[in-house]
Amino acid sequence: MFGVWRAPPLARAGLRARAGAAWGWARPAASEAGSRQPAVETRQDSQYGDTVLLPRSRFPAQLPGRLQPQTELETQEKCGFLELYSWQRQRKTKQEFCLHDGPPYANGDPHVGHALNKILKDITNRFYMMRGYKVHYVPGWDCHGLPIELKALSEVKGAENLSPMEIRQRAREFAEKAIEKQKSAFIRWGVMADWANSYRTFDPKYEANQLRVFYKMYDKGFIYQDYKPVFWSPSAKTALAEAELEYNEQHVSRSVYVKFPLLKSPPKMTSLIDGSSPASVLVWTTQPWTVPANQAVCYMPDSAYSVVKCTTTGEYFILAADRVESTAAVLDTQFEVMSTCKGVDLADGSCAHPTIPGRVSPLLPANHVTMAKGTGLVHTAPAHGMEDYSVASHHQLPTDCLVDEGGYFTEAAGPELQNKNVLEEGNEAVIQILQAAGCLLKEEKYVHSYPYDWRTKKPMIIRASKQWFVNTASVKAAAQEVLKKVKVVPTSALNRMLEMLDRRTYWCISRQRCWGVPIPVFYQKNTGECLINSETVTDVIKIVEQQGTDAWWTLPIEQLLSKEAVAKAGGHDVLDYIKGQDVLDIWFDSGTSWAHVLEGAEQRADTYLEGKDQLGGWFQSSLLTSVAARKKAPYKTLVVHGFTLGEKGEKMSKSIGNVVDPDVVINGGEDHTRDPPYGADVLRWWVAESNVFTEVLVGPVVLNAARDDINKLRNTLRFMLGNMAGFNPETDSIPASEMYIVDQYMLHLLQGYGSKVTEAYKEYDYSKVVRLLQAFCSRNLSNFYFSIIKDRLYCEEEKDPKRRSCQTVLAEALDVVVRSFAPILPHLAEEVFQHLPYKKDSEGVFRTGWINANSAWKKPGIEEAIEGACAVRDSFLGSISGKNALEYEVIIVIEPGLLFELMEALQAEETSSVSQLNEIMMASQTTLLSELPKETPSDANIIKGTFLINLEGGDIREESSYKVIALPIAKAKCPRCRRYTSSSASTPCPRCLKVMAGKGSV
Repeated sequence: MFGVWRAPPLARAGLRARAGAAWGWARPAASEAGSRQPAVETRQDSQYGDTVLLPRSRFPAQLPGRLQPQTELETQEKCGFLELYSWQRQRKTKQEFCLHDGPPYANGDPHVGHALNKILKDITNRFYMMRGYKVHYVPGWDCHGLPIELKALSEVKGAENLSPMEIRQRAREFAEKAIEKQKSAFIRWGVMADWANSYRTFDPKYEANQLRVFYKMYDKGFIYQDYKPVFWSPSAKTALAEAELEYNEQHVSRSVYVKFPLLKSPPKMTSLIDGSSPASVLVWTTQPWTVPANQAVCYMPDSAYSVVKCTTTGEYFILAADRVESTAAVLDTQFEVMSTCKGVDLADGSCAHPTIPGRVSPLLPANHVTMAKGTGLVHTAPAHGMEDYSVASHHQLPTDCLVDEGGYFTEAAGPELQNKNVLEEGNEAVIQILQAAGCLLKEEKYVHSYPYDWRTKKPMIIRASKQWFVNTASVKAAAQEVLKKVKVVPTSALNRMLEMLDRRTYWCISRQRCWGVPIPVFYQKNTGECLINSETVTDVIKIVEQQGTDAWWTLPIEQLLSKEAVAKAGGHDVLDYIKGQDVLDIWFDSGTSWAHVLEGAEQRADTYLEGKDQLGGWFQSSLLTSVAARKKAPYKTLVVHGFTLGEKGEKMSKSIGNVVDPDVVINGGEDHTRDPPYGADVLRWWVAESNVFTEVLVGPVVLNAARDDINKLRNTLRFMLGNMAGFNPETDSIPASEMYIVDQYMLHLLQGYGSKVTEAYKEYDYSKVVRLLQAFCSRNLSNFYFSIIKDRLYCEEEKDPKRRSCQTVLAEALDVVVRSFAPILPHLAEEVFQHLPYKKDSEGVFRTGWINANSAWKKPGIEEAIEGACAVRDSFLGSISGKNALEYEVIIVIEPGLLFELMEALQAEETSSVSQLNEIMMASQTTLLSELPKETPSDANIIKGTFLINLEGGDIREESSYKVIALPIAKAKCPRCRRYTSSSASTPCPRCLKVMAGKGSV
């Protein structure tokens, strides 16, 4: 058996089974020491059973059924979970860590998405608190907006007749109830926060601070009022921002091909169109209802356009050269190309409006025209399209809107269309008008992605109206530069947010509702001119700070607007003005939270941590308001997580039945066999172990696996707790220099583990923390260390330095391991500390700091000795095919050199049954030689191997050969320690006799 063996040697395949047979005191396999409490001696008549120091601990291996959630609640009470935040805020330290809580929406019950977000935040905060930082984390709620208003009024008869104040009162009550439900859930999940001082966007001081930011931005020219197209929800009768849209991929529109008869031929095309046959430009639109508002037809200047003759009718059409064949196919005809020219050659041409006699639609250049669909010529209605509006602004075209707030045609649209819903019968009426005018060439259904109101789930339209806007064009360049200096996790999210900012043209911040913060502006009754200045806003803010924004609706205008402010603006009488009726967009509400929540002159958080939808939402609105108001970002780091999905990657839906309710996860459902109570720590483990930077899957399989993982961890912890009975680290610890080398090696590994875990937490990579924890507990502790130290723990005299040596390591390992997972599993961490045999009045995990892994533990050279021994041990165990290693003696032959010297450090004498090397070998006796003994049997199974020693960073490299011979041992099985080291099966071995003599047992 040849081959170069390289570190690490631990947890090699098959070791678990082979090692298991070696220990009579531990059934099943020794490798499962971390997953099952070693069984007590099964022979009832054993006279030595009470001389063995088996593990003792009241810490349970599992908490089945209701015991898990009950124990967590008791732990929260005993360990002062609710007092922890205020305790750490009173510590005297200059180090602060601020995680600003993005406000969840106060419109429903807590769900699994909340759990993902809040638990991620809590893991972060607990880590920084344990490292000595004063954590600033004020939880908050987003309380205004249409969803709350709709839910609050959904069960009210005659809701449409309620006054603004009645609507506001009901909406506030609904939000307050939702907040209490969510807050209770967050506390139950173990979230540490300033619950006594949480912020709500309807709090008077919050609203006042929001208005201060609004005026600062207005004063700097970043906020203005204008008449332009915005996303409009006919079902909610209000403007919406892009972040409030959701797209229906299966929306069906009635698309039409329409001809616009040519009135004036473009000068460069006159010779091509002789006038003997009708000529038209050909357009395609998915929104026929917008055709009455048409003001122009746009072309792409650099693209090629063709004049074609329809072989069926003889008519001439102008359309993009690239779209000739596909358009002819759709119209079920053939086009003969008469000539092709550049788009610029269409300049100065004009068409007849297809539905309004006498109106002219000029041909105009525009860069938003695409060739992917349609005809390459775009019908342009400035009141119903953002790009259309830009064209109209450039060419001074009218932006007449023929559609009212409810989505119905107005009187200006004419008697055939008036009072018809543009998305329903109004659309049909326009199509009929086009057909009657002979301008409709084709109508067909078109399935495409279309914006819907995320609250009412109804289709949107684009509609021009008078609104308040943030001029993002003038602030986004500065926002992008500031954002590039922010640390974004994962880094890929930075580019996504930069792209979103790049695409954002303007931000409509006014809403036509009453449940929100009013835009503090007054209008002159006769002229409509708006009045807003520092005096008017200051007066309103003072009132809002004391009474809240209800005052805007309840107080008469004389109390809101002073005579002095009116006079300064050149007005005469306060009563000449009326209050504005618009409220601020809820993204402006939450986007100004930095101005209220963040402390200090800088008012900047270390971290914002939210879902990826906030790249276009709260992250962005916070950035834009902060940069506009004070030229800096409100955050230093952005952490972006994915969404929660069912465990097969599907969306959660009540109809599918895959919705995961956090309360059911914790407390169980009606049927515990179907929905068992897992407790909050399982929920927290699921969050931590998931790759949260992609979509996060959850369901019964995932939760069961999380529970199993925690139970494995519990057993590892139980083994350590059980073997420290009667041990006090303060008085019984052994200095590292006097420890067994394998014990020193474990401290070395422990130091490395602590460093890696700390770095993973710093990078918000909690799934890496879980992987490191599981690997260390399973590979380094359970499968390796626990397997080889049992004899020392169970069979040596209680206070023997050899036993104290490994107890010292167990105490350190327990402390480091528990602290390392405490931010993730706070209930389990505190439960472990309550079972420590040597800390009766412990302050607990969170009040006593982070991992304290001594840098002096790190001894790189020590790895070679232990890993070299493990390489030899693997060869030995591999040669006995899973048999009981204790039934053998092992002879190790190593040529003189570094490897031999390292093994000599583990066993000074030639043959030993109590050496450090023999402990690692797990045999009953080990012999270390530099050459094969002369009496070696000719049929002996000699296993050969090599081990590469690499020291001093590669400066010392030596490949050493070794040979291993496993021989059945001739000695008898000791009735006490179960090793084959006794002269008689009825008499304990010399070591055990000596131990029992010291205990007075013989």
